[in-house]
Amino acid sequence: MGDYFKVIKEDKSFAARIGFLNTKHGMVKTPVFMPVGTQGTVKALSPEDLREHKVSMILCNTYHLYLRPGHKLISNLGGLHKFMNWHAPILTDSGGFQVYSLATLRKIEEEGVMFQSHLDGSRHFLTPELAMEIQEDLGSDIAMVLDDCPAYPCDYGRAKASVEITIKWAKKAKASKRSEEQALFGIIQGSVYNSLRTMCVENLLEIGFDGYAIGGLAVGETRDLRFEVLERVLPLLPKDKPRYLMGVGTPFEILRAVKLGVDMFDCVLPTRNARNGTLFTSYGRLNIRNSCHAMDKSPCDPKCNCYTCRNYSRAYLRHLYASKELLAYRLGTIHNVAFYMDLMERIVKAIETDSLSSLEKELEPYKNEEV
Repeated sequence: MGDYFKVIKEDKSFAARIGFLNTKHGMVKTPVFMPVGTQGTVKALSPEDLREHKVSMILCNTYHLYLRPGHKLISNLGGLHKFMNWHAPILTDSGGFQVYSLATLRKIEEEGVMFQSHLDGSRHFLTPELAMEIQEDLGSDIAMVLDDCPAYPCDYGRAKASVEITIKWAKKAKASKRSEEQALFGIIQGSVYNSLRTMCVENLLEIGFDGYAIGGLAVGETRDLRFEVLERVLPLLPKDKPRYLMGVGTPFEILRAVKLGVDMFDCVLPTRNARNGTLFTSYGRLNIRNSCHAMDKSPCDPKCNCYTCRNYSRAYLRHLYASKELLAYRLGTIHNVAFYMDLMERIVKAIETDSLSSLEKELEPYKNEEV
């Protein structure tokens, strides 16, 4: 895709940069965080909630939408954007990570993955070509190639086999018929082995993609090891293509990855934590279920201007969670998503003013947290 990504500002001290993704459904400023809308919805939120809190792009899941309600049904109803009333950009993952998470229900073969549905036990064979067909029918703005994502720890032999099959599938995905308006990203695997990550990058660059994702991280390895991998891989990637770190992470990890040159992120952390009663604030994580909030009239974060903080007290939120009222999940998720959107705005402004180090100090409460 010509003129798909353009870098407009590079940080003077780090590899961080500001750019624009040019998609069919609008421009996206990077660095960007994509809330996860697994089944065509960011859990507990409406598209209107997302728009109000400046979400510019979301991630939806190929595996889940393939099983229910089905990609052909969604296509017949006008595509995923129309189906869910979200008219901004969507990235769809390939289903590879879900296959990884279903280790006891799947078998990886040369041509694809045989797996059992977690819904009804029915058997399906997901190939690189079918993954592309599903994503084309969904009509996402960015599609991902099918990859093999091994868990950690992973021995060298298993990791090498994973890279070889990921490269093979990437070639098939690239050769598959797809919409010219849909960008296609390759996924870099290789576990924690430098030589394998390098081999994967070199082969994916030879195939040629619109962007490159770093996969196979946040799957059990330590944070230090995760960033050792990133520090080795990112300098190998072309500067004129977007770089996407899959499934990461905490606020401090996102900032640290941006400093290394990452442009795109997704993670279930803000939405999942909200449903568990853990809220992100400028002072660190807040467990709203704690009894100390029972009489607290203040918002969960006085520095936040989201719908939840403008209208509701900690006392009320605690009551909702204690009562297991459904409104708790909506209000908590609104706040956490707004926190992440504000974080990305602050990161962009820090790159504009070459002040990322100062922002790092502000995120100290999250420095030692893991995904």
